[in-house]
Amino acid sequence: MLELPQPDGFLSAWDVKGVATDVIGELPLPGIEGSPLDPGDIWSVVILASTNQSSIREVCAENHEAPCDDTVFEWLHTLDRGWLEFAANLLFMQLAMTILDPERSRIVSIDFVDNPYHGTYSDEIGELCRMSPKDGTTTCHRYCTAYLVSNGKPITLAMTYVRSDEKQADAVERVLDRVEAYPFEIELLLADSGFYNERVIRRSREIAATVVPVAEKGDRLEEKLETHKSYMTTYRMYKDSERELRFPLAVSVSYQNGDRDKHGEVVRGYAACDLDDRTPTQVEHCYRKRSAIESSYRLFRSARAVTSTQDPIVRFAFVVVSFLLENLWLVLRWAVVARPRRGGRDLPEEFTFSVFCDWIRHALEEELERRWKIEMNGVGVPDAYTAAAG
Repeated sequence: MLELPQPDGFLSAWDVKGVATDVIGELPLPGIEGSPLDPGDIWSVVILASTNQSSIREVCAENHEAPCDDTVFEWLHTLDRGWLEFAANLLFMQLAMTILDPERSRIVSIDFVDNPYHGTYSDEIGELCRMSPKDGTTTCHRYCTAYLVSNGKPITLAMTYVRSDEKQADAVERVLDRVEAYPFEIELLLADSGFYNERVIRRSREIAATVVPVAEKGDRLEEKLETHKSYMTTYRMYKDSERELRFPLAVSVSYQNGDRDKHGEVVRGYAACDLDDRTPTQVEHCYRKRSAIESSYRLFRSARAVTSTQDPIVRFAFVVVSFLLENLWLVLRWAVVARPRRGGRDLPEEFTFSVFCDWIRHALEEELERRWKIEMNGVGVPDAYTAAAG
């Protein structure tokens, strides 16, 4: 059970660190038989590396009570991806339902998160996915995530590891299955154009109304997008085949009046399942709500450990820890710090994610006894140098 600090008095760095290590310590880490360490020792190092945006090696070198970095990685290499992913999703649900009213309907967005990778595959060819050029590489480890579209609680609900030797729709279905297990009603599902897939659309509309931008493929679709006026119509994907899928197509025409120095007409199409009663403009407005996901991803990336390891499971664990830290900050900010007021709680501006990470780092550095001094050389500047300097 998640034990939050009592909302009396003041929230301290040690309170925050304690909750973080308790939550992340729930992740299954088999470890090394006969080792004097326990999983908590290892996860503390990982948390400190994440909040410090540094490497395991750096953390172990800078703290007296931290175990050897080789030992930490020996432990981390025993992680099992299946158990790690299962436990992580249980923790995502536990954290989310701590601050979400199950009686309210929610808007959920799904997306792919690409972690650029410059090395070669570790054990299996299918572990790396292809992506558009970024950070000097076209390969990445990919994860599919679902998060809540909310101004005050943009919390991650589920995630899964995506392999290149599986259909991406399989990974999306795993995430949608986990989202469907939440006790609240899903009002709307949002996804980007990468999810314009027959299987994904079929599965998502079974759960809730769905909006997905269409990928401009095929003459029939191009013909529908050749317009100067917004309208609603019906589109048949894989027309006259066994896979034929019909859905409402919202074609929205808007104008760029100097936005980002762009001008002229823009035509966008959206698969708008169960939204026949909306206008194309309303559908587009619904879809734009998912833009907040970029802020969530910036936070997650600001608390991710640096590593050069080839082990995809260890890299996945670092991503999981980052998302859990972000979710935990959202929980503490709303449940313990934000003050009730009419219309919702007043979220504190001073308790930022950066402050949250700073507090954890401060408490862990005290616990692991960070080195704050280094032996001097006993020589200093040679006399000849001093004389030359005047």
